[in-house]
Amino acid sequence: MERLFKRKLYDRLLEWKHVQNGKTAILIEGARRVGKSTLVELFAKNEYESYILIDFNEASEDVKSLFNNLMNMDYIFLQLQAIYNVVLKKRKSVIVFDEVQNCPPARQAIKYLVKDGRYDYIETGSLISIKKNTKNITLPSEEERATLYPMDYEEFRWAMGDEATVPVLRTFYEQRIPLDRAFREKIRDFRLYMLVGGMPQAVEAYLETNNFSMVDLAKRSILRIYQDDFQKLDPTGRLETLFMEIPSQLSQTSNRYKPYAVLGDVDEDKLIELMKDLEDSKTVLFSYHSNDPNVGMSLTKDISKYKIFCADTGLFVTLAFWDKDRTENVIYQKLLNDKLSTNLGYIYENVIAQTLAASGNKLFYYTWPKDNNHNYEIDFLLSHGSKLCPIEMKSSGYKTHKSLDMFCEKFSARVGERYLIYTKDYGQDGTTTLLPVMMTMFL
Repeated sequence: MERLFKRKLYDRLLEWKHVQNGKTAILIEGARRVGKSTLVELFAKNEYESYILIDFNEASEDVKSLFNNLMNMDYIFLQLQAIYNVVLKKRKSVIVFDEVQNCPPARQAIKYLVKDGRYDYIETGSLISIKKNTKNITLPSEEERATLYPMDYEEFRWAMGDEATVPVLRTFYEQRIPLDRAFREKIRDFRLYMLVGGMPQAVEAYLETNNFSMVDLAKRSILRIYQDDFQKLDPTGRLETLFMEIPSQLSQTSNRYKPYAVLGDVDEDKLIELMKDLEDSKTVLFSYHSNDPNVGMSLTKDISKYKIFCADTGLFVTLAFWDKDRTENVIYQKLLNDKLSTNLGYIYENVIAQTLAASGNKLFYYTWPKDNNHNYEIDFLLSHGSKLCPIEMKSSGYKTHKSLDMFCEKFSARVGERYLIYTKDYGQDGTTTLLPVMMTMFL
């Protein structure tokens, strides 16, 4: 029996249903295995008197062909009700197009189905294949979009049966006081999240078995699905290679992803296409270099300079140890207890990227020369109101923040709050807020 996890996007669906009342469809995007179908079916079951879920991975040609001709809507709805053995009720039923990218005519039909107005429509899909399959169709403008990310830390705590941790952390954050005695337990809980990650299958494996080897197997099976998807899109294997090399690229000190180092010689147009496919797959997060850090960072982003993170830090950990056919429990135990000797900065950097993205932030960073051989680097830049919030990350307890200090001097008029995110307790160092990593979600 598959567990049903509580997800924040449910409230977004509720808002869409009540505000739009049938005037638009909604497309839930997200990586494969992130829980889109489960969430949408739960919503359909709870919020409507009846629903039909058409899974276009499995739907027959008879079902798919219904959307080739929209002249007779009554006929289409009668056929669907007969095939799925469901009675549809006007304005009280929803039709779900699951994995809609596998039936482009259905995606195109949304415009007319919404206009017809009898029922609500929810679509799910992973963008990457949607784009490939929609070259010759008109995309509906009557469509809202929302992204389902892997579970954030609060959703993960909910899955653990814990509703208290995040509100308690928020109180400490808002009152700007250290956790003190509670700190060790709270940071260990957060490291557990970093290891398991937010993919429902991995969380379920942890809850069922309490065994990291089983969690690792679940994550490897998801990563193999991604590999297969990338292979289908790009049989040369380059797309898959770009993805698999994320941990090694992040662990280097070059402060950006170097695609040519990974792929060798590749045509620039082809590289741009591969990177777009990677971004559209929602399996990764891109952080772009801002050439002139200011509030409108999208205007000054450098699309040729970027870092790439995994959308899920749990998958990232497994990817980092991919050279073994399984990641031993002992590695997980050492990671959990903060005893693994390798420099784990890049795992913390990945979880901060994931947390900021899940909170609705676009990701940017900034580097500039310190001397001939070294750079200063601001790991993440957020804009709050009319000010920039620079973030430097330390995977250790060090409180030094030279890059942050130099950045704030260089751009003093633009800077608001400044943060050092690290693995120790809450504190202040002059004007710099020292933030434990599990409080990143409140920024």
